[in-house]
Order: sequence, then structure tokens, then C-alpha cells
Amino acid sequence: MNAIQPHASVVAGQAAEPRASRRTIVAATLGNGLEFFDFTVYSFFAALIGKLFFPAGSEAGALMMSLATFGVGFVVRPLGSIVIGAYADRAGRKQALVLTVSLMALGTGMIGLAPTYASIGLAAPALIVFGRLLQGFSAGGEVGAATTLLMESGSAGRRGSLVSWQMASQGGAALAGALVAATLSRCLSHEALLAWGWRVPFLIGLLIGPLGFYLRRHLDETLPAVRTGQGQTKTPTHGMATSQTASPKPRIEWRQIVAGTMLVIGGTSTMYVIVFFLPAFLTMTTGMPSAVSLLAGCTAGLVLLVGSPFAGRLADRMPHRKTLLYAVSVVSLVLLLPAFYAIKTWPSIGTVVLVVFVLTGLMTTSSPAGFVLILEAFKPEVRATSLGVIYALGVTIFGGFAQLIVSALWRLSGSFYAPAWYMLVCGLVSFAGVLLFREAGQGA
Repeated sequence: MNAIQPHASVVAGQAAEPRASRRTIVAATLGNGLEFFDFTVYSFFAALIGKLFFPAGSEAGALMMSLATFGVGFVVRPLGSIVIGAYADRAGRKQALVLTVSLMALGTGMIGLAPTYASIGLAAPALIVFGRLLQGFSAGGEVGAATTLLMESGSAGRRGSLVSWQMASQGGAALAGALVAATLSRCLSHEALLAWGWRVPFLIGLLIGPLGFYLRRHLDETLPAVRTGQGQTKTPTHGMATSQTASPKPRIEWRQIVAGTMLVIGGTSTMYVIVFFLPAFLTMTTGMPSAVSLLAGCTAGLVLLVGSPFAGRLADRMPHRKTLLYAVSVVSLVLLLPAFYAIKTWPSIGTVVLVVFVLTGLMTTSSPAGFVLILEAFKPEVRATSLGVIYALGVTIFGGFAQLIVSALWRLSGSFYAPAWYMLVCGLVSFAGVLLFREAGQGA
């Protein structure tokens, strides 16, 4: 008796799955990558932007105003996570991602094309602030919608691998941003950078927008059903109403939101303190050269880019997501103070790069498992909103304000270990968050 042959459409579907997955991954990660690319280049050129757009009595004052404007983007993230997350849970992930990449490209273009203060006066800083508001608002909704779509695009056994590309895109974009900014700084004179060179990375980001828009318009929707005004359900992909009556939309579980926010702040504090604060801190306290900033950023970006897919596969092999999170939390807490002791005792660029490699490596190892743990715990109808709120709150409070908090701790205590104490407290809170968060299981 001959073996039953699979239907031709099944074979075709299986053959197309890897390519469809790659297309989904690229489309979903472009927005988050664009955010981190802009984040990195703005950090590099903050002094130039301050000089061109923010009138102040001194260069230091202009720089502070430029950095404050950068921080405005963090403040509106929670609002974006709620508004765009709710839209993603109602109209579908695809529609929300088309919206976020459009807003992000618009904000990036406004910054890159804005006339300077010398040309249009106070309208110039207003354009920069509005551009940052658009970027922050869209970024708040981007993470929840994009990561949810990635998680829902594959089987339960591939969720960690798919979600890991969101973190990999952050690393790749940060690495690219640092290299582009460093290349421009090295190849152009200060006058050329001031005149037009600083705009180049933002214009590159603007060009990515149409590509992201096109790819996201052709995504497959992953939200099982969306509610209609008549209390019916329809599939977002085909838009065909069914005769089923929609069940009441699940409520957001705020206990889980609080525990999830606690869970993510450990990794958030590591990223923002180690990568974005530590190099400048070491320049002030140990006299290290400014090159340490570029090397630390490139090391962290490379670890995220290369390590995230392996961490995602590791998360998929774990029977329980929490097991990996507990292990990484404990190791990170144990290594924090010795890492800063090593920098203080042997202050060199090599030591700093090694510390950045180890601490961001640990953060990378746990990130896919943490994201999937959170996503699996919420119903699809509130999944994007819930993750968006958790991530936005964690990043805004413990990431966006990390440099300000650690600087204040250092000035008050005078201790070289001030950054380590901040990260240690965040790590303990994160460990408590893992304990409190209810795990739904891989089949959820």
C-alpha cells in the first residue's frame, strides 16, 4: 500500500514558512531598530544639536536642554503604549505597526530636516521637541505590538526564537548608529558636522520609514479576532464578519502589570547604566578616554545582536521560563559589585569592555524568556497593551531617569559604587517581580 502523499498546498505552505517568518521578523523589528538607531545617534550628537537649536548662555546649558528634549520622548512612552496598544488589541497588530513606523519616520524626519534656531528662531527647538514627542509616543506602542506579533507568528516551541529578534534588532541598530556617528565624526571636520553632517543619520532613518511601511502593510495578521461595533467578531486579515457574538473583552490584570514592570527593570537598569552612563562616569572618575563610550556601545550592540537568537533558542528549550530568569538574576546580582571592583582596581578600556560584555551578556540571556513569560500570561485581546505598558513604565522610570538617579546618588555619596548600588536594588526588585508574576505556561 502506497504511503499517503501530503496535499500540494500543505507542502507549499511548509516550504513558504521560513521565508514568511523572515519577512515577518524584518517587518516587525524595523521600527524598534529605527528607534535605537535614532537613540544612539542623538546621544552622539546631543552637544551639536544643543548648540544649533537651543539658545543658552553656555554650551553646557545648551547640552542640558538638548538632553532634556531627548528625555521628553521617554515621558510620553506610557501614553503611546496605552493608546497604540489598545489599537493593536482592537484593530490588529498589523494596523498598529503601520501606524507606529509612520509616526516614527515622521518624527525622525522632523529632527533631521528642521531649520536651526539661527534660521527660524524658537520654532526650531519646538520642531525638535515635537519630533521627539512623536518618536517617544510611537516607540511606546511599537514594542507591545511588534513583540506580540512576533510571539503569535509561530508555534509555542518557537516563541523565544521569534521574540529574540526584537532584542537583536536593538543591538544591531545601536551598533550601526554608533558606527555611523563615529565614522562621520572621524571623516568630517567640526564645521562640516555642524553644518550638515549630524543630519545624515536621521535622514538615513527617514529613508527606512517607507520600507517599513511597505513591509508592514503586507504582514499577516496574528490577532485571532477583533471586536466590531455590533458585538460581532471579524478576522483582521480578511475583514469578514461572522455570526458569532464576541465574548466580553478580558480586563487588564494590574497585579500582573505591576509584577511585570518589576520584572523588566533589572535588564533596563543594566542597559541604560552600563551602556549609556558608565562610559561618561568613568571619564569623570578615572580619566578614561572618550573612546570608551564607543567601545562600550559597540560591545553591547554586538552582544545583543549575536547573543539574542541563541538566548531565544535556550528559552524555547526550558520547561519553565522562570527557571532561566531566576538563574540569570542570581548570577547578575553576585557579579555586580566584583565587576565594579575590577574596574576600580584595574581601570582600563579592556576591563570596561569585559564588564560590559559579561553584564549585557547576562541581560541578553534572560530577555527573550522574560518577554515570552509576560506575553503568555495575557489574553490576546489585551496582550499588546499589557506588554506595552509594562515595558514603557520600566524603561521610562528606571531607564530614562537612570542617568539622573545615579548621578544624584554619586554626588550625594561620593562613592564609585553608586551605579552598582542602583543596579543592585533594581536587580533585587526584578527578582521579586519574577517571584510575583504568575506564569501561564508555554501553551497559552
